[in-house]
Amino acid sequence: MNIRSMTGYARVRRSISEGELTLSIKTVNHRALDLHFHMSSFFDPIEGAMRTLAKAQINRGHVDIRCSLAREAAKQTINVNAPLLAAYRDLFHNLENHFGEMGKPNLNEALRLPGMLIESREDEISEALNEAILGGLEEALTELNVQREREGASLVKQMLAYNENIREQAAKVRGLRTQILPILRQRIEAKINDLLSGQQVDPARIAQESAFLADRGDVEEEVTRLLTHCTHLETLLTKGGEAGKKIDFLLQEMNRETNTILSKSNNAGDFGLQITEIGLAIKTEIERIREQSLNLE
Repeated sequence: MNIRSMTGYARVRRSISEGELTLSIKTVNHRALDLHFHMSSFFDPIEGAMRTLAKAQINRGHVDIRCSLAREAAKQTINVNAPLLAAYRDLFHNLENHFGEMGKPNLNEALRLPGMLIESREDEISEALNEAILGGLEEALTELNVQREREGASLVKQMLAYNENIREQAAKVRGLRTQILPILRQRIEAKINDLLSGQQVDPARIAQESAFLADRGDVEEEVTRLLTHCTHLETLLTKGGEAGKKIDFLLQEMNRETNTILSKSNNAGDFGLQITEIGLAIKTEIERIREQSLNLE
């Protein structure tokens, strides 16, 4: 399965013996699968089967499914809810007896009351209609996923480009690293000498401690892990399937490594400023990937 965007729309219309059936699906971003059905209570008996179909085709996102049936006029009649109309009339007269003359009951207003008009139709969904609804929903889901995969491919292409930029920036940091380490050692050695204030200490020991402290400021491990994460991200984007949540976690790790690189470059002089600039560029690319990943299923 290819990577899909969580955003999409599809609509299917079918003319059947009972009227014009319309099914539509709209999906937007959401951290989990959030299904919502918008249809009259007449379709309640089939909602469970529709929900099962949708879950089999959609893994994540806010999903609105709408279903309606426009019946032919010859096959549809509208009746008045006589008990409700009588209750409305009686209530009007009771209020009139209590408060005085109030005019005549308005039939137009009465017919607008919820439940006053009753559509005459079968209480049960026929087998033919059941098949038409499920078949139409399956067709709409297929169309939806084709669209979502097309958009997902476009997002993946952009994210891979951003990921390649991170690789290039990380390689620049690695190139600067060999020039930074000698500077760090010299600065640390000078600080140690200042602290000792002329005390007799073995120069070799000072050089050893300086080298140890300079190595603690080395960014090689962080760069290596960052490049490993880039490879993992590329794998997630190219192998397909549900990847949105995994990518989100991976980007957090990439951000963490970049922050460490930035903190270690504070005392590296002009080279440190270059690494800071590169690190900020990396964080920008990570944020761009994160923004795109929010649209992935």
